[in-house]
Amino acid sequence: MNKQFKRYLQFSLIILDIVLLNISYFFSKFFFTEDISQNQFSSYVAFWIFLNTFWLLLAFVAGTYFEKIIIHFESFTKRTLQVYILWVIAILFYLFFSREILVSRFFILSIIICFAIGLFLNRFLYVGIRHYFKNRDYLFNRVIILGYNDTALKLATYFEEEGINTNLLGFVEDEVNVTELTPYPILSDIKNVLQVAKDLDVQEIFSTITPEQNEYIYTLMNQAEMECIRFKVVPNLSYFFSKPVIIDYIRDLPILSLRSEPLEDVGNRFKKRILDVVVSFLVVVFVLSWLIPILGLLIILESKGPIFFSQKRTGKNNQTFNCLKFRSMRPNNDSESKQATKGDMRVTRIGRFIRKTSLDEFPQFINVLKGEMSLVGPRPHMVKHTSDYSKIVDQYMIRHFLKPGITGWAQINGLRGEITDPKQIKMRVANDLWYLENWNVWLDLRIMFLTVYYVFKGDKNAY
Repeated sequence: MNKQFKRYLQFSLIILDIVLLNISYFFSKFFFTEDISQNQFSSYVAFWIFLNTFWLLLAFVAGTYFEKIIIHFESFTKRTLQVYILWVIAILFYLFFSREILVSRFFILSIIICFAIGLFLNRFLYVGIRHYFKNRDYLFNRVIILGYNDTALKLATYFEEEGINTNLLGFVEDEVNVTELTPYPILSDIKNVLQVAKDLDVQEIFSTITPEQNEYIYTLMNQAEMECIRFKVVPNLSYFFSKPVIIDYIRDLPILSLRSEPLEDVGNRFKKRILDVVVSFLVVVFVLSWLIPILGLLIILESKGPIFFSQKRTGKNNQTFNCLKFRSMRPNNDSESKQATKGDMRVTRIGRFIRKTSLDEFPQFINVLKGEMSLVGPRPHMVKHTSDYSKIVDQYMIRHFLKPGITGWAQINGLRGEITDPKQIKMRVANDLWYLENWNVWLDLRIMFLTVYYVFKGDKNAY
């Protein structure tokens, strides 16, 4: 699907939902509220801001309008329902904690019902929009695939999954190379591909046969452009690599790498560092300034020893650093090699509380401010565990391309706590690598938001 078209679709869906929300607000205000006094006016305005802000926030965190969600009606509708339920719960929390009594309850109920109806109608409108696009030939790129092989079949599948404005007409291949039933018709042999393309009014030819395999492809490239038909080559890199690769360019030289790393870009690293410095500075000044004396006193009263626990852990590029935590255990000889386990006798009473609430991790904001860690990233492991786990998981050390984080993608997906099975560390590494390849500032904000949510919710693996 065209990237720009996806953005237009995303933007249209967001705007339409917000318009429906505000129509529901003003419709309910017109029918269920009498003249609003000056004293009530500010309460209604605050509630209006809350409704719009939290719908956008929850929709963003849940990924409601993400490209992979909106191209499938079922997943888009299901995600919308989930966000709507969370939005209603957020309204109830707002009314409870703000002790708001000036806003009419009938008015609020009317908004909730009207917006539900609006979302329901909007999703059916979305089906109509998709149907409209699928039945407008001028909005489609009519394409054919040159060659019939594994790459061609994979490309056809991708067109089916994402081709909202792509109409695959069939394959072009010499008969001797086709030995099975095909999901799309074989339109002609390779020699007649241009004539078939003109007859079918094709806009694009995707060749899964490279010029190195058949020199005639060079001729077809030039002839296709003379006929105003775009010609694109889809190389099968499995001849050289057994896994997907990322293609970049330095001027005219193609550079192949095993994965995309957004944080290789200096601008992206700068954005992430700005977020780290701002948030960690605020936490150090406004939270740790009073949290350290209070917890420090409680820790010392229960168990003699330092307030902080400093441990060598593996950081970016396999460099070690001193990771700080509030001490939650009695001094012991196993702290550098043994993880905390459920019911661990080394953990003090105050330690059990601060571990359960994740307060023990707060000194790591100092590590972030110093540049040794980031707010979000793979969790740092003990040096011994780095050595052990790197022998179990082939791609384990790749996670150290990034600064370690106070929280991470693996942690908000329930992968934290004691590791008792090799599968657990493999799953964590898989999540860390996904984060490395898909990083953006909004993803960091989403992870931070969900981390706070799970802290208040509680985590069975926090002990």
